This record gives sequence, C-alpha cells and structure tokens, in this order.
Amino acid sequence: MTKKFKAAFTGCTLLVSALSAGSAFAEGEVNIYSYRQPELIQPLLDAFKADTGISANVIFLDKGLVERIATEGENSPADVILTVDIGRLQSAEDAGITSPLASEAIIASIPEQYRDPDNNWFGVTTRARVVYASSERVAQDAITYEELADPKWKGKICTRDGQHSYNIGLFASMIAHHGAEEAEAWLAGLKENLSRKPNGNDRAQAKAIYAGECDLALGNSYYVGLMQTNEKEPEQKEWAKAIKVLFPNSQDRGTHVNISGMALAKHAPNKDNAVKLMEFLASPKAQEIYAEQVFEYPVAPGTSASGIVKAFGDIKPDDLPISKIAEYRKLASELVDRVGFNNGPTN
Repeated sequence: MTKKFKAAFTGCTLLVSALSAGSAFAEGEVNIYSYRQPELIQPLLDAFKADTGISANVIFLDKGLVERIATEGENSPADVILTVDIGRLQSAEDAGITSPLASEAIIASIPEQYRDPDNNWFGVTTRARVVYASSERVAQDAITYEELADPKWKGKICTRDGQHSYNIGLFASMIAHHGAEEAEAWLAGLKENLSRKPNGNDRAQAKAIYAGECDLALGNSYYVGLMQTNEKEPEQKEWAKAIKVLFPNSQDRGTHVNISGMALAKHAPNKDNAVKLMEFLASPKAQEIYAEQVFEYPVAPGTSASGIVKAFGDIKPDDLPISKIAEYRKLASELVDRVGFNNGPTN
C-alpha cells in the first residue's frame, strides 16, 4: 500500500473487504467513500466481488464526507461516493468533487426523475417521507401533507429538527408544488400543530407516539423496518407496533420520496473499476440486495421491495424530479427559520 493511500485513510473508520499486498490503486480494487454504514453495503460489495473479482475498500464517514474529498483534491483515493439524501448528493456536485458519467447501463436502470440532468449523481433506492400514525388513536388510514396544518391536529404532531435534511427535502417539495407563499403558510400551520419543540431522530418520533406524547409524526419509511427487526434494542419493536404507516397524498400527486445515491469521484484513480461498480449498483440485482438491507425501494424497472417494506402498504411516489427538490432546499431552510419552526408551537 502506498504512503499516499495510508495518509488519505488516517483517522477514518476503514472497512477493507480485501486489500492486496501492493498498492490500493492496483488493478482489481475500487475505493468507496460512504455515508452509509459499512455493514449495510457489505452484501452489495460481496456480490460485486463475486461477479467481477474486484475488491472494495470502504471509508465510512457519517459527516464531513464532501469536505474530506474536497480537501484531498487531486490526491484523493475516492473512486465512488455513496450517500443518502439529495442534499448531500447535490452538495458533492456543487463542491466540484463529482464527475459526470454518461453510462447507458446506468441511465437505462435509473429513471430520469432520480438522476442528475447532467449525470453527476444517480439515485439507487428511494425512501418515503411518510406519516407515522398511532394505530390506537388515529382512525383514518389516508392523509395528505397539506392536512398536517389543519387545526384538528393541534398538539398532536411531533417531528425532528426542521432543518434536518429529511424535513428540508419534504419542505422543498411543498415549495415546488405550491409556491413559497403557500408553503410558508403551511409550515406555520404545521408548527402550531406540534406537540412540542422538534427534537430527536425519526425513531424517537415513533417512541413518542408509543408513549402517548403525540398521535402523528413525520418519519422516513425505512426506519419502520429497522425498528421491526432490531434485535439489539427490542424495545424498538414495540415502538413500531404502536404505529401504522400512512403514505400522504396517495390519492393525488403521491408521497414525497428522497434517494440514496452514488456519484463518480472527480479524481477517481480506479475509474474503470468505479464505473463497473456503479453499473452494478444500478442493476436490478444489486438494487434488490440494497433495498433488502436498508428497507428502501429499488428504482430500476422490474424490481420490487422486500416483503417487510411491502407490508407497509402500497406507495405512489411523487413524480417530482429529485433535482427540482434540490433547487428549493435553500429556500426551504429559510422558511423554517422565518416561521420559527424549531421553537415549537406558540401556546
């Protein structure tokens, strides 16, 4: 392994699927910078190696991924960037650390709405921003995002920080559909229906419903699967039992979805192998493996979600292009501050 490669990995959590005795840039390897935890993507990498013989080196960074690659510059070992949320993918493109990839195989597998118009990033799976509803206290089985601002839900809704990327994506989609003025009014109404100041993660919202602190919550769909199968913290299974998943706007435009995606690093030292990996990740086979691991929805034509995810109910995803949502993220963040969303309800 070269000194340059060792230096690039200093201070990071490193999972090595297989390291050769020679350079990490040697033929038969690919270097991945991942926001996703190593154990979630390892089955994908095992399948990739079985198909191609190419080994993957993975750096897991739960924050600072874009900044790390930008700082490394031309000496970065990064070949492929794996991350979640359109905000992080767009940030990577905006930072100039991605390279466009016009792969016919990828374009054939990834619908247009889930990829960058200039092919700088590609969605591989989607996650829905759904409503967790108390299975005991909420009778209705259908809802809209717009309804969350209805005063009938006053004091009954909980959510995480309004500035979190998951919420910003949803709020940006509301701007795209309704315009800034109407979206701001809606956000103010939602704020007044909160049971408390926004706090915790998505699982904490399910826990709050279980505890009777609220009846509805915004949360990502995949967390329900993670809670249902959590053997290390079995109490989370009880939180999951306390809620039902409602897919907002199923009767009209569809439920807001975000993506888990990939991008080719600008200075990829193993570009050929990086392209092979990305084409593999876009394939129906890989997408179904990935979706099974993370309880998300594969996007390639002809693929299907896992049995656990199907049990949540039928989803009609909003067909708004993910790139359009990215355009309104900054404004969505400004509206969160403007209405004082994170201060919680006024009374």
